[in-house]
Amino acid sequence: MTTATAELELTGARAGYGTVEVLHGLDLAIPPGKVTALLGVNGAGKSTTLRVLAGLIPLRSGSLTWRGEDITKVSTVDRARRGLMLVPDERAVFATLSVRDNLQIIAEASGHPDITPALESFPRLRERLTQRAGSMSGGERRMLALARALLARPSVLMVDELSLGLSPKVAADLFGWLATVASSGTTVVLADQYTEQALAMADLVYVLHRGERSFAGGPEEFRA
Repeated sequence: MTTATAELELTGARAGYGTVEVLHGLDLAIPPGKVTALLGVNGAGKSTTLRVLAGLIPLRSGSLTWRGEDITKVSTVDRARRGLMLVPDERAVFATLSVRDNLQIIAEASGHPDITPALESFPRLRERLTQRAGSMSGGERRMLALARALLARPSVLMVDELSLGLSPKVAADLFGWLATVASSGTTVVLADQYTEQALAMADLVYVLHRGERSFAGGPEEFRA
């Protein structure tokens, strides 16, 4: 896939934390309107890759393009304005605020103050509107984090470890919701360990190993 046809293209990416380099010349091309799964064990570089895409970690070398535009040095805020939204694995909610306030902040910032789409996607949040986000269960906080990202109207939705720490039932429900988002044409990048749920919805699979790409192909190729 070339830059002209990729939603996001990461080329020769080197990045890390302090003196530790995590990504070692990583190349990825994320197709538009598809689900791309980043698979690998803990420490493979999946979360670091998503943070690089979102602008939370700068590249030491290499480049990132979005729809053919070089955004290597574009800030996290400006990437978000372009629709690049990351839901990190550490539950991206304001714990001391109510569920309603968590949703309203994002809705108003996006210029569309109606939070109804989030409540329609996650009816359980309607029952928790006045509750502090930090007092909810892990699954409910995960729903709220996803609902906040939805209200930002992302063009690229990046989700880190969707099922981490959740019951199989809740995880299955969230994977189902993410599949619905993907079917609407939103580009989805999902970082996860080797799970059937991720493979079932993926159009393209990358496997990372120690910060390098060890596999690229379709889910059936991966299974084979």
